[in-house]
Amino acid sequence: MQDAQKRHWSRLIAVFTALAMIIAACGGDDEGGGNGDGEGRLAGIDISVGSKDFDEQLLLGHIMVQAFEAEGANVADNVDLGGTQVARSALLGGDIDVYMEYNGTGWAEHLGNEETPSFDPDELTNSVREQDLEENDIHWLGRAPFNNTYGFVSSPDVTEANGGEPYDFDSMAAYLEENPDAVLCLESEFPDRADGLVLFEEATGYEVPDSQITILDTGPIYTQTNENECEFGEVFTSDGRIGGLDITLVEDPGVMILYNISMNIRDDKYQGAPEAFDEIAAELLDPLTQEMIVDLNTRVSFEGELPEDVAADYLDEIGFGS
Repeated sequence: MQDAQKRHWSRLIAVFTALAMIIAACGGDDEGGGNGDGEGRLAGIDISVGSKDFDEQLLLGHIMVQAFEAEGANVADNVDLGGTQVARSALLGGDIDVYMEYNGTGWAEHLGNEETPSFDPDELTNSVREQDLEENDIHWLGRAPFNNTYGFVSSPDVTEANGGEPYDFDSMAAYLEENPDAVLCLESEFPDRADGLVLFEEATGYEVPDSQITILDTGPIYTQTNENECEFGEVFTSDGRIGGLDITLVEDPGVMILYNISMNIRDDKYQGAPEAFDEIAAELLDPLTQEMIVDLNTRVSFEGELPEDVAADYLDEIGFGS
């Protein structure tokens, strides 16, 4: 595992550097917005909203910002913080009060559980909810129905080489092993996550060498795989670009764990209006089916609409606050 260890230490340094920059930025963004009329379920509450840095998270972050403002809160918009560890560290350190997180990430990455998590979404979320509250005073509110698990896509040329048929994890591993010049494009944190590349490697028995890995931002993984610059790319399976581009989802036999979203909020902020936060989380997350989130993500990631505009349309569509 020497390659994996080298990847871990080099990227850990990058995470802490990014975190220091984000915390400094959060400290300068305390001016909040709100409806200013002193009305709503969160009237008078100051709350800092964060998110990770990819399109689905930007969308979810703006949904919270607009919903909290509509309910009278004074909101500091810190959407688009950075990667998972940056957002989580900001939450634990009090630089933000709330962001959206995935149950699989909570289980494996934040809470460090090594055993295989439940594949029942309610059971997994409840397990994470109880453990994170007990250990870190973090509440997991609500649970969206959609599952945005990690996955891989193959490029047009590689798919054609497979007779136009989708690869599965084993045949993808075999292709990488037989073609040492093949490129697997990944986000920076994926090789080191407990719920990331290691699951593919353990399931297939193929440890991907650094020589086959290219690190890209989220968006370019889709476009460069579509342009045959990457033979395979890591993706989020609810991303709208999968259907919009000429890339093919690799079939997962049940390796990657569940990723249902919940609202993560610090206990000290939650206690200011617990019933309201519970209600709002359910109202925002219950309608987010797989079909709904794919449609919303497609508008942002493929059609180029602004996440804040799509968030506003979503709140109108579900009748939030009416």
